[in-house]
Amino acid sequence: MTGDGLVERGFPHLETVRAAVTAVYRRLSYDTVRAFPVSVAPVDVAFRDTEDLHLGAQRVAREMVRHYRLPDARLIVSFREMRHAAHVELAAGPEYFVELNDRFRMHRRDIGAALAHEVTHVYLHRLGLSFPGTRDNELLTDTAATYLGAGWLLLDAFREDGVSSQKLGYLTPEEFGYVLAKRSLVFGEDPSAWFTSEQAYTAYVRGRELARYDGRQPPLAAAGGTGRRRYARERRHAQGRRGVLFFPAARPDVPYSFVQGGGGEEPLRVSFPCPVCHQRIRVPVRGRVRARCGLCRTVLECDT
Repeated sequence: MTGDGLVERGFPHLETVRAAVTAVYRRLSYDTVRAFPVSVAPVDVAFRDTEDLHLGAQRVAREMVRHYRLPDARLIVSFREMRHAAHVELAAGPEYFVELNDRFRMHRRDIGAALAHEVTHVYLHRLGLSFPGTRDNELLTDTAATYLGAGWLLLDAFREDGVSSQKLGYLTPEEFGYVLAKRSLVFGEDPSAWFTSEQAYTAYVRGRELARYDGRQPPLAAAGGTGRRRYARERRHAQGRRGVLFFPAARPDVPYSFVQGGGGEEPLRVSFPCPVCHQRIRVPVRGRVRARCGLCRTVLECDT
């Protein structure tokens, strides 16, 4: 939780975010991910003017538990002075104790965002899904929360003015926007109407641009002219290197690489990340090819 005006921006954790999306699909399966087509509704986590703080927090916690289909989980929510926004004790369950920062007593509209992150911790803990290291594990939690329909609240909690700022979670605002846009492209949801924060919407738009750009990278057929010409040059170079088993693209920001097996006797293949789940796909270099990702089942039109 940031309140000193120092909010990290941009996409510094993009590699970990993409790995987290892949991990979510691998651990949950395609069918389970597709069982989250509807995000947490704003009305279900909003506080009424006369609502008791503790009863309201418990109600929002129950809504998060319902969203993640954890019917036997019971969250006990309390408030105390602390450095971080919230903390959950990941015990065996079924009871989980969640502590929220005392500042949420006066900022009730962000309680849903804090609980979205903590209940996602519970969900991933039960699945046994984690990344090594505290930082990467928190990035995984934010990514999973957003991709599964609860983390948009964390982005909406991002606000700035001339003297202060607030951001919840470990992803940057733009990275939250990126993951939220990835979800939107899969489920057809438009989260634009949910934002109460102008800064959050702006970050979402930036993230959406990058998410769409993922789907316009060679060898995908939707790639633009500049990318296609660069791809054609590197393909010719790779085809002229018979016997080379692995030939990366010339630029480090280009996601594809060329691979040749069998001592150079087998056809050249191109390896690239799925624009939806980021698992790498390998297809033969032979012009128009339709590929199906085995993880997220996305059908991709390629021009190899």
